[in-house]
Amino acid sequence: MVTAHIAASPGDFAPDVLMPGDPRRARRIAETILQDARLVTSVRGIEGYTGTYRGMPLSVLASGMGMPSVTIYATELFRFYGVRRIVRVGTAGALPASVGLRDVVVATAAHTDSAMGSGRIDGVHLSHAASFSLAAAAARAAGDEDGAGPRTHIGPVFTTDHFYLERPELFERLEAHGTLAVEMEAAGLYATAAAEGGQALAVLTVSDHVRHAQALTPAERETDFDRAVTIAATALLPETIS
Repeated sequence: MVTAHIAASPGDFAPDVLMPGDPRRARRIAETILQDARLVTSVRGIEGYTGTYRGMPLSVLASGMGMPSVTIYATELFRFYGVRRIVRVGTAGALPASVGLRDVVVATAAHTDSAMGSGRIDGVHLSHAASFSLAAAAARAAGDEDGAGPRTHIGPVFTTDHFYLERPELFERLEAHGTLAVEMEAAGLYATAAAEGGQALAVLTVSDHVRHAQALTPAERETDFDRAVTIAATALLPETIS
């Protein structure tokens, strides 16, 4: 089975997939947490690997940036490669002051201003929701924290197609409605999982603060997402998700 964007063979992907946006992050995840990882696809420089994590098969595939890109890769994984669960591991910009740099956000839902989902069911605004079992498993994987260092937050995020558009009033209203962070993929991933009968979740590292002048450096973005990756991978283990 070779699709337009994935050159893997049948059985090359595990049922569970971690999905960062950046191919370099996919390679780093494969090198740091997977055992016996092997490259299974690299079309257009989008690398995918399969190995094991704590004895269970696990794959990682980069998605690129934005809802269109993640929707393409998630659809092909669910529809053609037998994947059942995808957990996005990416970065996000925090909205409330209570969410700090390097904190992890488990996105239980994804509001969006994108028109991508409007054509799925005429006249219906779909709810973009994560898999409850995956979200609960991620919360368990995060464990009890003592308040020192990065924390885990659980709640909705905002998925947008616009990276540079300044909308301070919109962000204020989203924060007032309990939105934790802004990113660009979760709503597309959740809608695809719903359409394809799969499960999905986004576990995000806060790389910057949308309303304050705070941001990680590019080098820090590459290394400081390890905790989110561990939470995501642990959430996919049978003993955690059961």
